[in-house]
Amino acid sequence: MVKPGWLVVRWYVLAMLVVLLDQLSKQWVTSALQYGETVHLLPFLNLTLVHNPGAAFSFLSDAGGWQRWLFGIIGIAVSVMVVIWIARLAPSQRLLSLSLALVLGGALGNLWDRVLLGYVIDFVDLHYANQHWPAFNIADSAITLGALLLIVESLSSGRGGQKEEVSHE
Repeated sequence: MVKPGWLVVRWYVLAMLVVLLDQLSKQWVTSALQYGETVHLLPFLNLTLVHNPGAAFSFLSDAGGWQRWLFGIIGIAVSVMVVIWIARLAPSQRLLSLSLALVLGGALGNLWDRVLLGYVIDFVDLHYANQHWPAFNIADSAITLGALLLIVESLSSGRGGQKEEVSHE
């Protein structure tokens, strides 16, 4: 029988798989495209190599360099908190564990870029009718999916918690 402590390892493995996929995709795109080059894949999807020294939606991207360290420290702090949070979860909390593992993998993937390069490599360019969503990467996708699953989990656990709190005395 598997010890409960070993069950948590699968979530860290998933997070590391996200980091691996993120870094491999970024390595491929930087070897295949020049900075700013666009490859049209579908009517709504391009590959465009860009560098983001800021945070989400290029927040503080033109701040002069200090943001690299601020976002790096935030990334490290969040990652440590998520590692501890996952370790403290019950084995039955699979959706919450999955959500946090995706967020952790995404945070570490972007942290890797930020620390080594000073910017995050983005390349997925979604667009419609000349309106472009800010470019993103696999790490960003994992963080977004993890956040959405966290919302789903919190809404579903809220209903479950209310049912358990109702007393039939």
